[in-house]
Amino acid sequence: MTNIVATTAGLYPLPDPAKRELSELKGHQKGDLISGDEGEAVAAAYETARETVIADQVAAGLDRIVEGQLRWDDMLAHPLVLADGVETGGIVRYYDNNNFYRDPRIVDELSASGDVGAELTAATELLDEETAFDTPDGQVPAFDGDTAASLQAVLPGPYTLADLATDEYYDDDAELLAAVAELLADEIASFPAHGTLFLAEPSYVVNPPGDGVDERASAAIDTVASATDADVVVDSYWAAFEEKPYAHLLDADIDAVGFDFVAADREANRYCINEYGATDDVALGLVDGQNTLVEDSETVADRVAWVHDQTPQADFETTYVSQNTETFYLPVNRHREKLTALADGVELARERLETEVTA
Repeated sequence: MTNIVATTAGLYPLPDPAKRELSELKGHQKGDLISGDEGEAVAAAYETARETVIADQVAAGLDRIVEGQLRWDDMLAHPLVLADGVETGGIVRYYDNNNFYRDPRIVDELSASGDVGAELTAATELLDEETAFDTPDGQVPAFDGDTAASLQAVLPGPYTLADLATDEYYDDDAELLAAVAELLADEIASFPAHGTLFLAEPSYVVNPPGDGVDERASAAIDTVASATDADVVVDSYWAAFEEKPYAHLLDADIDAVGFDFVAADREANRYCINEYGATDDVALGLVDGQNTLVEDSETVADRVAWVHDQTPQADFETTYVSQNTETFYLPVNRHREKLTALADGVELARERLETEVTA
């Protein structure tokens, strides 16, 4: 019987009080975006917001807790923008939507900043506290689970991060990809103990690697996955896998592949699983991370059952159920409602599965 786990892909919307405060403190120009050396007032505002989004996850009943990535003004490009050896260029559209990030121009050898590790350490400290969470909406009871097992780290995958960058230093794309993978592995070295690592790889399906590149992309993902003892999920979204890149991805030493069953071609993803096999675990993007319509728990549970029914040869040990994308696109109230729907839907899916097993 599969273990069904409620989690998210991170990159949350800023809580409204923090959004107003940071708008006054930071401004709205390119030079006002996070650079890793923000002042005390800005840092304090983000600390308060971090506590709020962690409390939201605890209150909703999620099984894995993310830091929220509220400081990631550049979305998935954040760890590269803050790395040594990188300068920021102009503003670039973030995939096919109305969000933008600073173009990370690689001008020298890459060196990790440790910024993501510092964020996760702060999240760990909040989860370890035995007092209630203080949020602008009131108190939330303290987290009473295993912090190390429940903490989920989130990073861009190496293929996606290289795809988002402008390279002005390395000799070719292969050297760039290897360097980005090593950068992420070095960043992981600064992480506190964590149970799961989600590697966001939308470019792997939106702009899939061609012949030869797919093997290098898989090897780069393997480099990053080997840097942690946590369970590693390579999460895709916005499109379905092409067959050959998917087959090569299975060569990497990862625990789960994530599939978008909301925006992507469901039949294509189902075909890949049935035709080429799968990892021992799976991640299912079943709640829409970009649409304000809130799914109910029955819908979430039905979608879990549908995927399992449609992939009968796959005997997944763990099924991670999440939103299909990051959720910073959503209003905060809808984001919170979707967290609750996700957690409740997973609980209902578990109950149904247990009933089937005992029947």
